[in-house]
Amino acid sequence: MKLELKDLYKSFGEHQVLNGISLTAESGAAVGLLGRNGAGKTTTIRILMNVFPADSGEILLDGRPIDHKAVKIGYLPEERGLYPKKVIADQLLYFAELKGMRRADARASIDYWLERLGMSKYRNKRLDALSKGNQQKIQLVTALAHDPDILILDEPFSGLDPVNAELLKDVVRDQMKKGKIILFSSHQMNYIEEFCSEIAILNGGHIVLSGNLREIRRRMAGNELLVRSAMQKEILEFYGDRASLTEDAAIRITLNDAGDRRREMQLLTAKWDINEVRIFEPSLNDIFVQNTRDQI
Repeated sequence: MKLELKDLYKSFGEHQVLNGISLTAESGAAVGLLGRNGAGKTTTIRILMNVFPADSGEILLDGRPIDHKAVKIGYLPEERGLYPKKVIADQLLYFAELKGMRRADARASIDYWLERLGMSKYRNKRLDALSKGNQQKIQLVTALAHDPDILILDEPFSGLDPVNAELLKDVVRDQMKKGKIILFSSHQMNYIEEFCSEIAILNGGHIVLSGNLREIRRRMAGNELLVRSAMQKEILEFYGDRASLTEDAAIRITLNDAGDRRREMQLLTAKWDINEVRIFEPSLNDIFVQNTRDQI
């Protein structure tokens, strides 16, 4: 499957929220939808889910206008949308049937996902009896039980401890292997880097940067080197204010010119015992800040 959002515009009153949003997502891959609060991510998601229409533009699936009655969309919202005072199994069944599942199929799917996520023992409890992380896992069941074609995950790791985060990672990988289209929105850039080969960064209702993340990082690599060495102190002293330590104890060296990279690498390896030297590529966090620092 190939999902295309083409030239979407949306305004609320005099406030223009989306200004020509276009992006593409394909089966078996995850696209990271990034942006500061108010950038237009939620509006884009709601238009895709047919919560309300765009003012103009179109959404295509395999080249044809998307048929929301035929295409199944699973949505894990950042803010929980379940009923805190209701029994978990009852409301999971209710939501699955709302999405068109037959009761017997819904029960079987809910049982599978509760077991998969380690939540079976809570099925007859009220939602508000669960921890924040376990509530997030129950919310995930509502997104997955009807076997969606398109899965939208908005801050999916919120409230999860490291063990449950790994469990969710396994689920996401499985969905990718099954050929699902996944849109992934998060401010936790490490998760985007782990899952998303493609990204789209929104700022002020515009997509200011999109494409393959690896290619973007290579393209934005400039006049900096990253060095790892046991002779850290000597290298830092040699380069003075042109060198600094990263959070993981590597040395980041700024060159006078990007054309000096090969010569500087040769100097480093000849002068000191070097474990690693490479061109510094910006992290997704660096790329995000650079493209959203000034909000449009």
